[in-house]
Amino acid sequence: MTVASSSPPSRLRPRRAEGATPKLKIRKAREAGDDGALAAVFIAPALLGFLVFLLWPTLRGIYLSFTRFNLLTPAEWVGLDNYDRMIRDPVFWHSLAVTVEYVVINIGVQTVAALAIAVLLQRLTRSAVLRGIVLTPYLMSNVVAGLVWLWMLDTQLGIGNEILQGLGFDRVPFLADEAWAIPAIALINVWRHVGYTALLLFAGLQAIPNDMYEAAKVDGASEWRMFWRITMPLLRPVLAVVLIMTVIGSFQVFDTVAVTTAGGPANATNVLQYYIYGAAFSRFQFGYASAMSVALLVVLSVITIVQYRLTRAGQTDLG
Repeated sequence: MTVASSSPPSRLRPRRAEGATPKLKIRKAREAGDDGALAAVFIAPALLGFLVFLLWPTLRGIYLSFTRFNLLTPAEWVGLDNYDRMIRDPVFWHSLAVTVEYVVINIGVQTVAALAIAVLLQRLTRSAVLRGIVLTPYLMSNVVAGLVWLWMLDTQLGIGNEILQGLGFDRVPFLADEAWAIPAIALINVWRHVGYTALLLFAGLQAIPNDMYEAAKVDGASEWRMFWRITMPLLRPVLAVVLIMTVIGSFQVFDTVAVTTAGGPANATNVLQYYIYGAAFSRFQFGYASAMSVALLVVLSVITIVQYRLTRAGQTDLG
């Protein structure tokens, strides 16, 4: 009996699969399109905020830096006059020097203290309660923190000077003396921000494998040696980013100065942001204030690029 020849089943299956492939691609394309539309919906508010509250004010400020503008009359183009005035303004350079002094004190003390707190949290305890306590000062606004410390450091009635006098020391005019004012303001902001900085570093410490510490202990390494040989090299990328963030934030100090010393005594705390604010909203020299703001933007950009390159923030020693 002759059996009619037919195509093997194995040959039919690939054809059905090939016929289904375009449908699968269409479905995936539709899903990808839906994901893209959904992503655009979520990104839109942040993008709108960036354009309205960051990009446009920046471009507007750069334009105003080349004009004479006081809100009452149309902006008048003056070219580089505002920048020429800024270069010849001794108060501007004094404010920049005061700001640099504040940044050095603030960053130096805050980084060391935050690193010590982060290491202690990581090596000794990981209690969520302690982390919350460390973060508590950061939950307070700069204005409130400034007012509280203004009362505490008052020369006559402040509890700080009461303690000093009780210990046999003379009262110190922390916020009324030219030598003490900037260090006092820097330490106020250290107190407020050190907990947040410590938690950022603590998060970076969690990425370091615990096996390295255990191996170092087996080899007889001390905690101090492990800190310098393991913790610091592997924490470097996170520490670099934290330093960049804190330096940028420190150069923008304003509210603590405004509520404690108002730039005094004798311009000793007249930081750059406060001088810019005074030029714009007290003397209505918005063009000159914009020029100083652009100069600050350039300074911060250069510092950030140099920090990023020197600290190799984009590289890690973790395998």
